Amino acid sequence: MVKAVVGEESQLQLAEDRLSRSSEPAQVGLVIGKLNSALDRGFVFDLVPTPQNDAGQPACSVLEPAKDNKKKGSKSKSQTSDSSSNLVIDKDWVAEHARQVSRMMVGGIKVVGIYVWASEAAFKNSTMVLCQTVKGVAEAASTLEDDLDVRLLIHICYSPRRWTCRNCTLSSNITSSSLRPCDFKMGRVLTSLQTFKCLYNFDLRLPIYQEKTSKSETLVDVLCNGISNYVKELQGAKAVIDGNLVVNDEACTTEGLHEVELLLPFMKDMYIEACSQKDVVGVVNFTGSLCSFSFLNSKEPISQAVADIKDDIIRSLRSRLDIICDEADEDPGPIDNGIKEAGNDLASEKPVSQLVLHSLRKNCNLSLPRRVFVPWLAGTYICDYLQPSETLEVLKDHCVELMSMEAPNDASKILEPEEEAIRVSTRSFWDVVIPYCSTLSSTQEKNIEITGKENSQKTSKSPSLYFVAAVIILLLSVLVGFVFVRKS
Repeated sequence: MVKAVVGEESQLQLAEDRLSRSSEPAQVGLVIGKLNSALDRGFVFDLVPTPQNDAGQPACSVLEPAKDNKKKGSKSKSQTSDSSSNLVIDKDWVAEHARQVSRMMVGGIKVVGIYVWASEAAFKNSTMVLCQTVKGVAEAASTLEDDLDVRLLIHICYSPRRWTCRNCTLSSNITSSSLRPCDFKMGRVLTSLQTFKCLYNFDLRLPIYQEKTSKSETLVDVLCNGISNYVKELQGAKAVIDGNLVVNDEACTTEGLHEVELLLPFMKDMYIEACSQKDVVGVVNFTGSLCSFSFLNSKEPISQAVADIKDDIIRSLRSRLDIICDEADEDPGPIDNGIKEAGNDLASEKPVSQLVLHSLRKNCNLSLPRRVFVPWLAGTYICDYLQPSETLEVLKDHCVELMSMEAPNDASKILEPEEEAIRVSTRSFWDVVIPYCSTLSSTQEKNIEITGKENSQKTSKSPSLYFVAAVIILLLSVLVGFVFVRKS
């Protein structure tokens, strides 16, 4: 339960001015911020309106009651209409917006709820649909380490003008009673954030099992399961910040950018373990380097920044796989997203999400989208993912459509720390085993060759020694005989 929420005054005031100037009777959007269970507090950074759906309709509208044919006074008509109005919300569209926006968030910044701009009567008459919308957003923008089963619902009332915030407790049977009021105030939140950056290298080797024993048939399934198993290993990593090992929940007091390095414990080599399994037919090599940012509130301990970095690494890997799957679903035909097979182009056969690995006869390679960072608010960043064939123009379109912001025209302000794309390659079992055996056999052949040379040298030396010895004995015999002859 979040007891108090603090919103960034500058951004929320801009949002209120934008809403008051619009002619919309209602609007719904996403709340971007951070929830901290240890502090029982929430921090709101910005409000992002949900754009119109594919049909050009707003995500939220007001449903007025049916008009009464009987003549009534204008005042009674207005009162009846206002007290009976309900909000109509495209819950699926808002959830889809939350899913895509959550990909653009970095460590410590998340989609923490929704806001609604509506009259007091419309809000009270629509609490059930609002709770369902909050739940849909939470499921679509879910993260790995959600400590709280609570999201925020912010109501901006225009008659009279006021802000209220409520906790929405998530459950399988969510009702209007799931809403609980919490303290809400505006202040300075963004200026006190500390920035943490981590360049993380990883090298995963994931087994491909035979058809009879395989539970993960496609490449995406294997990668998703591999990332899920990697979570526990990553959570056990120690962190070094600015050269100092993090051991206590102390606060960060220094300014500037903080460099984070993660130290993983020594583990058994999954690659060799996979090769020893009888039901393994191949290996997926998942390797690369990714960049992660985390933003820490001044009231949070430094260990929270480390937890946010770890969470962001996993979310970033999963987001890249989701993007590939989304593109394959949008275009069921052949696609070209960096998949190559020796002597053949797999893109002409199936998209990556449909590749059945245990049936492949040749190796294939895949490049995942790379992550770029765009300046956002008060020194913070949001991110986006670009395919090898995409340019920064795609990034600008995403910023306008999803975040209602203009991307910087100066490309130098956009950070591109990931110089090379994260790569995935598949290898058959024999491609893994044969090189080792070949190396071993070649080594044995060399040893045999060396031993043979030594033996041949010994063999060639033996006759020469015998010949010299025979000559010496013969000379000695002749010399002794000559001596005896002279004496006689």
